Amino acid sequence: MYSLRIVQNVLQKKLHLKLSAPVLGGLRQTSHSHDKSRELEPPNADATTETLMDLHGRRHDYLRISLTERCNLRCQYCMPAEGVSLSPRARLLSFAELMRLARVFAALGVGKVRLTGGEPTLRADLEEVVRALRGLPGVRTVAMTSNGLALARRLPALQRAGLTHLNLSLDTLRADRFERMTRRPGLAKVLACIDVALQIGIRPLKINTVLMKGFNDDEVGDFVEFTREREVEVRFIEFMPFAGNEWAAARMVPERAALAAARAAAGTGLRRAARAARGDTATLWEVAGHAGRVGFVSSMTRPFCGGCNRLRLTADGSLKVCLFGAAEVSLRDAVRAGASDDDLAALVRAALRRKHPQHAGMKSGDIVQGSNRPMILIGG
Repeated sequence: MYSLRIVQNVLQKKLHLKLSAPVLGGLRQTSHSHDKSRELEPPNADATTETLMDLHGRRHDYLRISLTERCNLRCQYCMPAEGVSLSPRARLLSFAELMRLARVFAALGVGKVRLTGGEPTLRADLEEVVRALRGLPGVRTVAMTSNGLALARRLPALQRAGLTHLNLSLDTLRADRFERMTRRPGLAKVLACIDVALQIGIRPLKINTVLMKGFNDDEVGDFVEFTREREVEVRFIEFMPFAGNEWAAARMVPERAALAAARAAAGTGLRRAARAARGDTATLWEVAGHAGRVGFVSSMTRPFCGGCNRLRLTADGSLKVCLFGAAEVSLRDAVRAGASDDDLAALVRAALRRKHPQHAGMKSGDIVQGSNRPMILIGG
């Protein structure tokens, strides 16, 4: 197992620790007891001496944390129709474990954290998580990606807790299509959430729209119009392959087609916006007279891997250095086996050294053949 091998290499060879059979078993089974007093220890000062640089010169200062595997929608591009098997509660990170790992990442130079899921609003302690993350030295922004279904009433409290950025997933502006895509009703609630977010001053407010041929690719113009009076950034995202989402190249709307549709809707008023900052995934365009703008996230046809600064921590505590790669390192297992903060930092660096320059070493057309998790079990 990839995660177990790395844990053994670091804890046994690099750090010269003798791992007993019970401890090695604990690396496989995560429900055993562990020393909770270690969870709240601050990172060792030695862990702050290096930033997270991979072998391709990319500095990683952005951590996406999945707070839960559960979701109140069943989006076709995210979850198989039959659903997914959820991890037992004991295999998920506790609040203390999550915060300990977040502190280690912050000490290694991570300044931006994004909370994902599943659906993060299903966490009862979401405000507490946001507040604790904003309190970490070095963490400048705490963002969240949500489907918006149950978010509107919690937004003011989340903003007070320190939420700085928000992305909302919305793939259609038509109620019947919304229910078909998500396998649940709820468009009106998402639109109400957008209004609340704008009213309380959350900026930037980004709308993530996954385009699929024959489903919603005829709504590009409607989304362009949606930005006329609303200060939002609609980001058209290419359909990406994950386990169980029935990806096919024929269903993907490439950036060039989406951009052509936006041009057809906006005419000569569409112009390229300022260049994105390092690590940004979207190419941005402005429409004359519109309060908002549109962008294109083209992971498949125009990969932006050369500027990737992202790491992902799944709800069950696995580190993924690439969204498309199946390889993972279980930081949860290491924590519960007694790893120190320096040990955890070494595990992160070891995983990062294995990061490929693009798409986990695969060509874009081969990604679907991999054994990656469903998107909902990774975190968006």
